[in-house]
Amino acid sequence: MEQVRVLLADDHALFREGLAGIINNQPDMQVVGEANDGLEAFVKAQELKPDLILMDVQMPGMDGIEAVRQIKQILPETIIVMLTVRGDDNMLFEALKNGAQGYLLKDIQSQYMLEMLRGALRGEAAISPSLAGRVLSEFRRLSKGGVSEKEDDSGLTEREQQVLVEASKGATDKEIAATLNISLNTVKTHIRNILSKLHVSTRREATRAAQAKGIL
Repeated sequence: MEQVRVLLADDHALFREGLAGIINNQPDMQVVGEANDGLEAFVKAQELKPDLILMDVQMPGMDGIEAVRQIKQILPETIIVMLTVRGDDNMLFEALKNGAQGYLLKDIQSQYMLEMLRGALRGEAAISPSLAGRVLSEFRRLSKGGVSEKEDDSGLTEREQQVLVEASKGATDKEIAATLNISLNTVKTHIRNILSKLHVSTRREATRAAQAKGIL
């Protein structure tokens, strides 16, 4: 039996160790490499060319969302499933948009996780049931050509608007994270999305663009 080659990317060594033990116990799967952050995952993905990558969403340096985007550009056939401790809507949609095949919460039972991973390898979406409803709602919204209640006409979500308000005050990423009670990596992802949606390259330009649109 040909084994599925798996790369693990998570900044918690103990979690990686436990995950590797579960996967290596499967007759059809083998862990071929581990990465401590998104950049290392990107490098090792090119080197090892795994069939499946299990990627933590929030990691220091390059986070999982950016790593997915870069890996899928060079290895479009590689299946990537995200792992996270909480279901953040923005992260969920961003990961799927960047090419992730699944998005699983870390409180999932191992047997169910393995079923979802095998489904992902068959081309199925591997999404925790508690998150699947959000994906369906977003799909229905987009199919109707509507704008989400949480977005303005620029496409900024409510959380992105909150981040931009704090950034416009001159707050650092760390200060924004503390004020909004979110992680530093989440702030960086929001900032990246804000700049992209407003078609600007700096926070100052984002502030001016937002003021012109009446967001701030």
